[in-house]
Amino acid sequence: MHQHIAVVDDESAITELLAHYFAGHGFRVTQLHSGHALMPLMASDPPELVLLDLGLPGEDGFAIARQLREHWRCGLVIITGRGDAVDKVVGLEVGADDYVTKPFDLRELVARVKAVLRRIAPVAPVAPAAVEPPSSDQRLCFLGWQLDLAARRLDDPAGSEVRLTTGEFELLATLAQHAGRVLSRDFLLAHTRGREAAPFDRTIDVQVGRLRKKLEADAENPQIIKSVRGAGYIFIPPVTPAGPLP
Repeated sequence: MHQHIAVVDDESAITELLAHYFAGHGFRVTQLHSGHALMPLMASDPPELVLLDLGLPGEDGFAIARQLREHWRCGLVIITGRGDAVDKVVGLEVGADDYVTKPFDLRELVARVKAVLRRIAPVAPVAPAAVEPPSSDQRLCFLGWQLDLAARRLDDPAGSEVRLTTGEFELLATLAQHAGRVLSRDFLLAHTRGREAAPFDRTIDVQVGRLRKKLEADAENPQIIKSVRGAGYIFIPPVTPAGPLP
């Protein structure tokens, strides 16, 4: 089946252009011109990814992005004419998987969308008789936390799920799989976003800050993800494979 994406932009010329181009790459596209129209679609025919323009007249694009993140697990790529670094940081903080400024290259936009969809692709369902417990190296434990790489799920020491955005999950998985090693921002960006860092790119810093709020007892004095001045970040606690699910 064709993957479904929603394009939300108040300019019909842009939504039509993107719909035509993405359809040519095998996507099913729904064109919308307001955030108000997006929410009923999410309830009735949810797309795998939303391309969201921040500059919707009379609407707060950041609020729409935040609402999507709170209620749906879809890919989110912000497309906007706002090139300000502060807007980019805020967009990433509310949970966007990527941030693309206008004017953009259509080929690059398709590549970015495909990269996000690859990162959030669910595990294919298997018939009950064929279900096998994940291999031990797919479930990682640290300080009582469990990170299930196959199910893309994080459970706290009490066994409750902690919701992560796609970017947060990819970053935590990369850090945990390289525990004890100092990883540069360039390395982390390449392994989680599939691209090189641009000058003053704070994507990784923003996501580390969000992860610390979810993992650390005191985010201001982190004991799990520590900064290494001028070098990057290091995942401190030992990480061990979890045993098979009971």
